[in-house]
Amino acid sequence: MTGGPVLWAAVAWAVFLGAHLALNGRWWLWLLPSLLPPPLFAAVPAALLVLAWAAGDGAAGAVAGGALLLGARQCGLVPGALVRRPARPPEEGTVRVVSWNTQHWCQSTDPDPFYAFLRELDADVYLLQEYHHDEFDGTYRLIDDERRLRATFPGHRAVIARGLITLSRLPVAATVETAARRTLRVDLELPGGQGRLATFNVHIPVQLRLISPLRAEFYRAVRTRAGDRAREYAGLARDVAGCPHPALIAGDFNTTAAIGDARHIARLGADAVPLTGRLCPTSWQPRPGLRWWRLDWVLTTPGARVHSYRFRDPRGLSDHSVQEVTVSLTGPGPRTPADTRLRLRPRLHSEGT
Repeated sequence: MTGGPVLWAAVAWAVFLGAHLALNGRWWLWLLPSLLPPPLFAAVPAALLVLAWAAGDGAAGAVAGGALLLGARQCGLVPGALVRRPARPPEEGTVRVVSWNTQHWCQSTDPDPFYAFLRELDADVYLLQEYHHDEFDGTYRLIDDERRLRATFPGHRAVIARGLITLSRLPVAATVETAARRTLRVDLELPGGQGRLATFNVHIPVQLRLISPLRAEFYRAVRTRAGDRAREYAGLARDVAGCPHPALIAGDFNTTAAIGDARHIARLGADAVPLTGRLCPTSWQPRPGLRWWRLDWVLTTPGARVHSYRFRDPRGLSDHSVQEVTVSLTGPGPRTPADTRLRLRPRLHSEGT
């Protein structure tokens, strides 16, 4: 093997990577290339580096090595997960939280195993997304399954708005208005007099519609949703910055480490993912052979501490894995001003794009 083809391949990847770093998160159309599986940003230059070594091509090796270093932040690998150990929980006061995108609330699955699975998770707090049905035209239809929901979880209080559900067996201190239209904030009183934890149940809009890329409507949808996503992240940043309590921010962000919006996520709080113990954590398309994307995140702000974090198999009930965490507070937080209580009413929110 000569070094020529390897060098050209390394240069081509380096050019793509340069464009990705320059345009990602800055040009709406680059949302499409950024949907590549993040591990490719490590696997491709690593493979080129091996080929360059085998061919004795030093120039190709230098280009591939540089691309590997520059793309390291895009690959979604978490080396710290190999050495990070779960924090020891307090003797009492730990809360078990589940966050899950339900994939349109058993629209295409049998409700009986769906509800049985939710019960089996046995969480103190559920942050559930996609409490709606897909109309397959870019919009969603709100549903009303509240009677069965309350019958299944008689010990939990349900807060329902914006196609999101927060279920809690802990006392609900307040539900708070948010600037982000796809976020539901519910403040909870933690046991043992720990104080108040603000939970942000998040669902950032997906980047595209599943229609032919040969249609102009496909690109109009990408551009529109890029604007929707930017507004959601800006609103969420204001909501979190204005929250006076320790916060747990969790949900489906429809964002990987390779998407420019990951910069916004990093500013919201501390990522709990090293506690999974996985070098390459993934949460979307849990079927074998397709586990290449992590779209679901758990973040905390100072005062909240995650002790364990894992992804659970959804058993075919959703294309998203279940996020399961245990959390406690490191100290009591201030009380919420009375004028921040929620002015929303359930099921009155548009679920269009």
